Amino acid sequence: MSESKDKTIPLNVRLKPSESSAHPLATNYTNVGVAQGIAYVDFGFIEPALLGAIAKTAKDGQAAPKGLEGHLVSRVAMGVDVLARLHQQIQQVLVGMRDARQPKTRS
Repeated sequence: MSESKDKTIPLNVRLKPSESSAHPLATNYTNVGVAQGIAYVDFGFIEPALLGAIAKTAKDGQAAPKGLEGHLVSRVAMGVDVLARLHQQIQQVLVGMRDARQPKTRS
């Protein structure tokens, strides 16, 4: 009997934009929740001036607000397996960025 092993195969994938996805949307807030094996990734936008005001309030020792409102930019639902692949891809990007910032040493 042959055992099937999970194997990652690199493929070149080109996603064509639809009308609603043709332009990038700005987000500065994310939240991930999981229910019944589906991960929901919310991308939101909170006004930067509001974030700055809250940071100043906290720095000054005043009580921060209990909550704040932002705009939901997009919600993406995906299986947990897709979330795990996304995590791997993000890790690869971050490691690549870190390595690019480190000065090269001569051997």
